[in-house]
Amino acid sequence: MPSASIDSIISMYNTWGNEKYDEDITQLAHALQCAALADHEGSSEELIAAALLHDIGHLFEIQRNNGPDHRTDLRHEITGSEFLSSVFPQTVTAPIAMHVEAKRFLAANESGYFDQLSRGSQKSLAVQGGPFTSAESASFLELQGSADAVSLRRWDDHGKVVDLEVPDLESWIPLLTRVALVR
Repeated sequence: MPSASIDSIISMYNTWGNEKYDEDITQLAHALQCAALADHEGSSEELIAAALLHDIGHLFEIQRNNGPDHRTDLRHEITGSEFLSSVFPQTVTAPIAMHVEAKRFLAANESGYFDQLSRGSQKSLAVQGGPFTSAESASFLELQGSADAVSLRRWDDHGKVVDLEVPDLESWIPLLTRVALVR
């Protein structure tokens, strides 16, 4: 795993962002759509950064396995948040670390949520442990940042539109620089 910096993040997306991970759009297109959705809703810069970077752990998986692995939960949310933690504050990394848990929470507690998920998200939900139990849901809601994780999850669910025009990766670099711990 390379050391984290804004340059290394941009390089990873430039190298691996055109790969797909069980969806109809590329990793980069998905990331850009999620950031655009967060920005459109007037979210904080930290949450927009989280939306942009939430699936960076998939890029490590694609690189390591020379392609995606759809059968195993490789905990991309943890890999990604740990990688980013030396560059970004917890307000960026915590929603990333919790966005899979947010999917499990929503699947357990929101009628019709599972049915509106993409095929890829439905399959990965099963690999990731399925919907939460009542006790897991209650514990999740007690976590600091769970509401941000749910927001991020919703952008994740909706940021999968083929050929949607959104700002490019370079346009987000100033925001990433402002939010970064070390400039």
